[in-house]
Amino acid sequence: MSQAPARASWLGRLRPDWYVVLIFGMMLVATLVPARGAAAPAFEWTTRIAIGFVFFLHGARLSRQAVIGGLVHWRLHLVVLSTTYLLFPLACLGLAALPAWITPPALAGGIVFLGCLPSTIQSSIGFTAIARGNVAAAVAAASASNLLGVALTPLLVGLTLHAQGAASPDAIQAIVLQLLAPFVAGQALRRWIGGWVTKQAKLLSLVDRGAILLVVYTAFSGAVVEGVWSRIGALDLVRLTVLCAILLAIVLGATWGAARALRFSREDEIAIVFCGSKKSLASGAPMAGLLFPAATAGVAILPLMLFHQIQLMACAVIAQRYAARDLGAESG
Repeated sequence: MSQAPARASWLGRLRPDWYVVLIFGMMLVATLVPARGAAAPAFEWTTRIAIGFVFFLHGARLSRQAVIGGLVHWRLHLVVLSTTYLLFPLACLGLAALPAWITPPALAGGIVFLGCLPSTIQSSIGFTAIARGNVAAAVAAASASNLLGVALTPLLVGLTLHAQGAASPDAIQAIVLQLLAPFVAGQALRRWIGGWVTKQAKLLSLVDRGAILLVVYTAFSGAVVEGVWSRIGALDLVRLTVLCAILLAIVLGATWGAARALRFSREDEIAIVFCGSKKSLASGAPMAGLLFPAATAGVAILPLMLFHQIQLMACAVIAQRYAARDLGAESG
C-alpha cells in the first residue's frame, strides 16, 4: 500500500488551526483598535456575561453518566489527573523560574497559568479515536479533568501566583463563583435542556468560540492600553515558542513513560498520552479574563495560545503514527 495517502493525511493535520489563527487576528485588532475609555467597561461586562453563558453550556453538555461510568478505571484517571494538575504546574513553575535571558519575565505568569489549566475535551477524544485508543476512557478522563478544573484551576493559580500578586483571594473567589455557579446550573438543568443543547451543537459551538474571541479582544485591549508591546518583543515570542515545545515534549514523554511503566494496555496508553498532554484554550481564555487584571490578562493567555497550536500539530503526527502502526500489525 502506498505511503502517499497516509503522508498527505498527517501533513494535512499539520496545517494551522484556523480558529487559532483567528484568535491571533483578534490580538492584532486589539493592538490596532483597543477598547478604550467608556468602551472598555462595556466590553468587560459583555465578556463576563458571555463567559458565564459558556460555562453554563459546558455544564449542560457534559454527560455525568460518561464521567461516572469511566471512574471505575481509576488508575488511568489518576495518571491523567496527576499529569494535568501536578506534573504540568511543577514543570511550568520550573520554566518560569529560569533566568530572564531564557524565560521572559513578562510571560512567566502566563506559563504558570498554562500549567494550571484542565485538559481539552474535543481534541483529546478526537486524537484518541484516530489513534485507535480507549475512547470511552478518554471521554471520562477529559470530562473529569474539566469538571475538576472549574475549582482546581483557580486554586492552583492562587497557590502558584499569589506571592507575585497575580491572583488575590477575592479574584479566586470571584472566578469560582462566576464559573462554578453557571456550570452547576447547566448540570442541574441538563435533564431538561441536554437534548436541545446536543442538537444545537454547531450553533452553540459558534457561541462558544465567539465568546473566546471576545475574551481575547477584551483582554488584549487592556494589555495594549497598558503598553504590552513595550515589554514583549519578537525574540520573547521566539523563546516562548521554544519553551512551549519543550514543555509539550516533557509531558508527552512522561505520559508515555508512565503508561508503559504501569503496564497499561496500548489502548489505555493512547488515552493517557492524549488526555494528559493537553491544555484547554476553551477554558483557559475565559478564566484568564476573570482571574487576571486587564493589564495582564492578554499577556497571560499568550503562552496558552502558542501551546495550543503546538499541541495540535504534534499530537496529529503522533495519532497518525499510532494508527499506522496498528494497521501495519493487522496487515502483517
